[in-house]
Amino acid sequence: MQTERSPTHDISDLQYDQPNDRYVFHHDGDGTATITTTIVHAIASIADIDVSQGEFSLYDSVDPDALDRLFGKKADGTERTGGHVAFTALEHEVYVYANGDVIIYPPSASVDRPTRD
Repeated sequence: MQTERSPTHDISDLQYDQPNDRYVFHHDGDGTATITTTIVHAIASIADIDVSQGEFSLYDSVDPDALDRLFGKKADGTERTGGHVAFTALEHEVYVYANGDVIIYPPSASVDRPTRD
């Protein structure tokens, strides 16, 4: 597996799963970055674009504030235990799971999406 790194945000566990033509990583909910920030930097790394130059905004695909609230802790402080959301960003299909798993399929990936095994 190939690992790609971002110098400014922790996507150090971003790995390319070649047999399934997808990128996978786990967002650390206890870290300092929000899940949307982590996703933006993962997509930027995969698509080889510079987010600081305004080449990409998650707002074009999904409401980042809603995504952060959806996958943040519940109002009573407990962790979310289920659920997921899928959206397309820069022609990449993005699947975000409540446990922090994120799967990103590049545009060339097939239409049939396997489960997250």
